[in-house]
Amino acid sequence: MLELYGIKIASHLLLGTARYPSPAVLAQAVQRSGTEIVTISLRRETAGGRNGGAFFDMIRGLGVRVLPNTAGCHGVSEAILTAKMAREVFRTNWIKLEVIGHHDTLQPDVFALVETARILTDDGFEVFPYTTTDLVVAERLLDAGCKVLMPWCAPIGTAAGPLDPSALRSMRAHFPQVPLIVDAGIGRPSHAAAVMEFGFDAVLLNTAVAGAGDPAAMAEAFAKAIEAGRQAFGAGMLEPRDMAVPSTPLIGKAVFS
Repeated sequence: MLELYGIKIASHLLLGTARYPSPAVLAQAVQRSGTEIVTISLRRETAGGRNGGAFFDMIRGLGVRVLPNTAGCHGVSEAILTAKMAREVFRTNWIKLEVIGHHDTLQPDVFALVETARILTDDGFEVFPYTTTDLVVAERLLDAGCKVLMPWCAPIGTAAGPLDPSALRSMRAHFPQVPLIVDAGIGRPSHAAAVMEFGFDAVLLNTAVAGAGDPAAMAEAFAKAIEAGRQAFGAGMLEPRDMAVPSTPLIGKAVFS
């Protein structure tokens, strides 16, 4: 069971809601994934004259917990304003905090991220920060009041999978009691299974599901892969060895000539 800010969640998959072919396809993907949490960007859904209200009503009708995010924000004040607007719309103190610092990689501005996280936490928000695997930044975020960390494994939307497995393993080892959710860069169910085998607690997906030929089927595939990776980690996996080890030992066996 996954516990986030005192809320127990059975599913270890969080699903984004952007870029689906239609609301109906999104609803099917949510249902088949078994997710209990979806993320939604207030800025994206209300930009460009879109009918954000109807979309938000549809999301509420899915019967899942909403995790609003500050996607598209590039500064402290912008992220704070968006978070406060999201709290009013969705009546939740949860906020996925994104403060983008690089236009090409969409890497977070970790300095602004820590500052914003501290301000929002002091204002009663329960912050889910999108961050890097930098351990110092992680410590600063925890000091700022975050009780969950969401490191990337590759730039947003690249589908590249874990680019630095050692950094992810190191983060897990340094923060054994902190819920860690891999966010961004996962493209295949095997990627999701891999990070769960590292001991991570959950995976957040969007592009890999929404951009698939059959988003609902892909959502289900990811859900199964995540649970497989989690079960494998809990079961205790063999580590790689430098030499062959026979599966059928010869010592103590009769020898026939």
